[in-house]
This record gives sequence, C-alpha cells and structure tokens, in this order.
Amino acid sequence: MAPDVTVNKVEPRVLAAVRRQVPVGEVGRAFGPPLHEVWTFLRAHPGLRDHGHNVFLYHYAALGGDPMDVDFGVEVTRAFEPEGEVRCVSTPGGRAAMVVHRGPYDRMSEAHDALHAHCAAHGLAIGSASWEIYGDHSDDPSQLETLIVYLLA
Repeated sequence: MAPDVTVNKVEPRVLAAVRRQVPVGEVGRAFGPPLHEVWTFLRAHPGLRDHGHNVFLYHYAALGGDPMDVDFGVEVTRAFEPEGEVRCVSTPGGRAAMVVHRGPYDRMSEAHDALHAHCAAHGLAIGSASWEIYGDHSDDPSQLETLIVYLLA
C-alpha cells in the first residue's frame, strides 16, 4: 500500500548544520561525521536544542547526476553565530508535498517514489529542495518514522 501524500504550507525550521557535497545515493554513507560535529556543537551550547530532530536538507544540483549539497543538521530553538563548520541554516517555507515513512530507512525509497508519483499525477512541479525529518530512534526498525518533505516550485 502506497503511503498517503499530503500538500500543505510549511514554515521554515532553523537548523544547526554542516554542509557536505554528496553524490546522489551516498547520503547513507556520508551523514555520520557531519552529524557528529553538529551534536558535539550542540552539547557545548546548552539551551540551543530542546527536542529537535535530525534533519537532512537536500539542495538539488542543476544537473541530475551531479553531487548535491546536503545540510546534515538538527532542529534548534533559535538562530546562532557559526562556529567551525556548524552553520545556522533554515529549511525553506512554502507549499510542499509530504509523506510520513514508517519502517526501516532502507525502504524510504518507497515514500520518495510515492511523492514523485503524486506530484506527477497532480501536475505539481518539485522545487529545488527537499528534507527528511527523522523521528525518535528505536531499536525496532519497524517503529522508525521519517517525515519527507518536497518543496514545490
């Protein structure tokens, strides 16, 4: 059964993030070191994070096969001054198609495929960014939850 896609207005989310240029399909191998750097920064700055989740913000390359810029981040409570490689960035605001993926991360392509199919079927053009908001960790992969958001053009 395909996941339910919705279209809603989204507000920007403020992130503490480290940007890396990543080949398409390599995010699963690239996220560890930059996300570790962000969490180290957050532990040194109490009060900047209360309950925010990991967020991967994708900036699409002009050419489909080129590497893309990815902000590996954590949602924070407010803007802050950059420190080292950790920068304050925001997800875009506007109209977006979104879906909740429930289950193991290696099956998220099904949710991404559902988003693309929904947009194609409804004449919605996908914009220049998308992001994934990872829910609370669980040792049971069937309990993992990720919100996937595609900004619409």
